[in-house]
Amino acid sequence: MTPETHQFADDGAIPNSPLPVLVYHGVADCEALFAQHGWGGSWRSGIFDFHHFHSTAHEVLGILSGRATVLLGGPAGERFEVSAGDVLVLPAGTGHRRMDSSPDLLVAGAYPRGQHWDLRRGDPAEHDEVLANIAGVALPDTDPVLGASGPLIALWA
Repeated sequence: MTPETHQFADDGAIPNSPLPVLVYHGVADCEALFAQHGWGGSWRSGIFDFHHFHSTAHEVLGILSGRATVLLGGPAGERFEVSAGDVLVLPAGTGHRRMDSSPDLLVAGAYPRGQHWDLRRGDPAEHDEVLANIAGVALPDTDPVLGASGPLIALWA
């Protein structure tokens, strides 16, 4: 299974990341895969409907049911149509926002072992602080979908 890769530039508010976002399709039982590959702190919910990012953790989002339009990269980013079986792996700093969704949207999220998320909205006054935070976020030991031999390891090296 080979993920799509996408990159987004820093827009002065949403820092994004030099690391690519990974988008997997057709992933079955993603929650079990996340846990098996050491991505924890898991939750089930939706995706916030405002631009935000995490400066202290990478994040994986697995679409369990329904569909959504998600804007990645901040206001000038790119729209993605996601549905059950899709997985988004977001490096720390990547802006994301739910633009639209079906009523049955359910998302599972998780983080690499030892990482704890914060919630940032792109305040330009915090830009230097979040860039320092992002620079200190360790690379994961495993790909949340394919484990230690997954493409994340090479693509994020």
